[in-house]
Amino acid sequence: MKKILLTSTGFENKNIENKFLELLNKKADEAKVLFIITAAIDPDAIRMLSGCLDDLTNCGIKDENITIYDLHKVISDGELNKFDAIYVCGGSTKHLVSRMNEINFKETINKYLNNGGIYVGVSAGSVCASGKYENGLGFMNNILDVHCDVGTNNGKIESDDKICLTNNQAIFINDNGMEIFE
Repeated sequence: MKKILLTSTGFENKNIENKFLELLNKKADEAKVLFIITAAIDPDAIRMLSGCLDDLTNCGIKDENITIYDLHKVISDGELNKFDAIYVCGGSTKHLVSRMNEINFKETINKYLNNGGIYVGVSAGSVCASGKYENGLGFMNNILDVHCDVGTNNGKIESDDKICLTNNQAIFINDNGMEIFE
C-alpha cells in the first residue's frame, strides 16, 4: 500500500508529524530514514536542511538511523528497502527532477512504495511528486504549488485540478485516493 505525505514545510504542523508517526507502524526510535538533500542547491534551501533534520529527530528518529543521500549514485531496490521512510527536502524542483531522472529513481521508488515504504516530500520534494513536471515522480496528476497563502480546501481530492498547499496543510496519498488535511 502506498503511503505518501506531501507538505510545504515538513512537520511544522504537529498533525502532519502525527500522521507520519502513524504511517511508520513502529516506534520512531526504531525507524530508519533516507534523507534526500539534492534539491538544496541555493543558500536559503541549504539553511532549511537543519530544520528538516530536526523534524525527524524531534519526532523520535535517532540520528544514527538517518542516512543522508544526494542522488549521486544509483540506489538499488534492496538498499532502498532498508529504510522505513524517505524524506525529500526542498530547494530547486528542476534540479531534483533532473537528478532523479539521471539515476532512474522513479522506477526504484515506485517499487519501494509498493512494498509499503513511506515518501515524505517537503516543498520541492512534494512538487516533484505531483503532475507539475512531465518527467517528475507523478504520484498524482494534479499540479501542486506549495507555500501558498490560500490553500485548497481540506478533504478528498477527486479531480485533476491544481492544488495549493499552505504551510499548515499536507496531502496524504494512498491506494484509496488523496486527501488534504491540516
